[in-house]
Amino acid sequence: MIPEIFIAAKASEAVKALYGADVESSALQVQATRKEFEGDFTLVVFPLLKISHAAPDATGEAIGAWLKANVPEISGYNVVKGFLNLLLSELFWSEQFSAMASDPAFGQLPPTGKNIMVEFSSPNTNKPLHLGHVRNNLLGASVSNLLKAAGHNVIKTTLVNDRGVHICKSMLAWQKSFNGATPESTGKKGDHLVGDCYVEYSRLEKENPALIDEAHEMLRKWEKGDPEVRELWKTMNGWVLDGFEQTYKTLGISFDKVYYESQTYLLGKELVQKGLDMGVFEKEADGSVWCDLTADGLDRKLLIRSDGTSVYITQDLGTAERRFSEYKLDSHVYVVGDEQNYHFQVLKLILGKLGFKWSDAIYHLSYGMVELPEGKMKSREGTVVDADDLIASMYVEAKTAAEESGKSADLSDEQKDKLYMTVGLGALKYFILKVDPKKKMLFNPKESIDFNGNTGPFIQYTHARIRSILRKADERGISHCAADIPGAALNSKEIRLIKLLNTFPQKVGEAAAAFSPALIANYAYDLAKEFNQYYQQTQILREEDEKVLKARLVLIQTLADILSRAAAILGIELPDRM
Repeated sequence: MIPEIFIAAKASEAVKALYGADVESSALQVQATRKEFEGDFTLVVFPLLKISHAAPDATGEAIGAWLKANVPEISGYNVVKGFLNLLLSELFWSEQFSAMASDPAFGQLPPTGKNIMVEFSSPNTNKPLHLGHVRNNLLGASVSNLLKAAGHNVIKTTLVNDRGVHICKSMLAWQKSFNGATPESTGKKGDHLVGDCYVEYSRLEKENPALIDEAHEMLRKWEKGDPEVRELWKTMNGWVLDGFEQTYKTLGISFDKVYYESQTYLLGKELVQKGLDMGVFEKEADGSVWCDLTADGLDRKLLIRSDGTSVYITQDLGTAERRFSEYKLDSHVYVVGDEQNYHFQVLKLILGKLGFKWSDAIYHLSYGMVELPEGKMKSREGTVVDADDLIASMYVEAKTAAEESGKSADLSDEQKDKLYMTVGLGALKYFILKVDPKKKMLFNPKESIDFNGNTGPFIQYTHARIRSILRKADERGISHCAADIPGAALNSKEIRLIKLLNTFPQKVGEAAAAFSPALIANYAYDLAKEFNQYYQQTQILREEDEKVLKARLVLIQTLADILSRAAAILGIELPDRM
């Protein structure tokens, strides 16, 4: 039962009883009461004055008095300048508590029937994934989870940028400096080896600026299908893709559909020809093709180079058209850093000019870059923080913190190893996802691992603490279920917890609409913090009243379950023991 809908329905009954008027409950405005006023939810009275023919305060008083007298779930009210603030009774919150505890899918919103594709990760096959990619992957995966929780059909996809002059640069460097090195001969992950090639190319080009011409020539050979170039490209890309897969597996990242630029770049060329036929694109004397966007406040955009090769946006046009056609998409979310804001402005405009009405259904989830205390990262200078190295360092941070606190003392070596990875990844994911996507962020590994702050480990430890209490109850043979709730007295702290738990579906809806996992992350923290305050001030296993004891066990189990659902949206595992 959604409180706003319940109150609107009862208020509609009140208007009918008091004024003889039929008012649809959906037409009534009910909102959470502002913190400075007493109440749970507020009915806006002003739209009803035409019916009541009375002053705002008099109308509010009349409706409030009727509700208190006729609806047992409403325990009190007050009127402030035409706003009717209503207090919901312990009975209402007990009913809400029972409904939550009985619903294993609480927080999952009803199906919408909408198909939404989320593209994220989309790495280049010339370097390993780094910290910036980690934010992209975690955002993309959690936004996908959010949209699923909001009732949408979600297709997770990635576009591997496996062709282009940047790929040829790594290939050239391998030919010139690496003497046939392979992942097997060097003992390196393939993506790291190819990343070394990319850094080496930058060094070689400084010594010989004309090397860029060789890279472009290699790209032309690739597009013509040169067997030798294609074979080296296939081999080196294979190394990188194997490396990516290992990193994805560790981070818990997966895709429903993988696209490769080498297989999609030609799709856009067909649309470029369509645009020329429609007169929305222009071909220059040198053979290059452009779209003039100056009337839209932008500039001219190159679509085909004079040598006939495509540019990045060319394949984006073709890929978008294919995806909307194949999947009957209602919308498409691109998770890409804010340095590409202009690119997506251009993409939507050009698709619109080509006559695709769905161009407005494209959404660029633009996020800020991740920086370290030392500053920005640069791939070609080799100053990036590799994702694999970052994950390994998070494991070490978690191990150090757990051993210093004694939290893992009773676990086997195998359990400890799993716990350190779980806590390290939880710390990494939460620290990144708790920040609004649009903001730049500074990642500090040591700060992220704190067991007492606004961190993943704090939430994980809270969950483990609750599971420990529930295990002790089981060991004592204390059974508990939702049927134990009715009739048990609830104190103010418990009602406060129930109110917070009850907002979970609303938070899911808000976060999905804003494409912001940060709202779920901070909700999970508030929930964990609220439990810890409750735990410090409330007897649970020592409670002598059996009915109250069982209700409290159901309450903390419900809290742990909802905490797990919130964490799952973020891709974070909550351990049962710490």
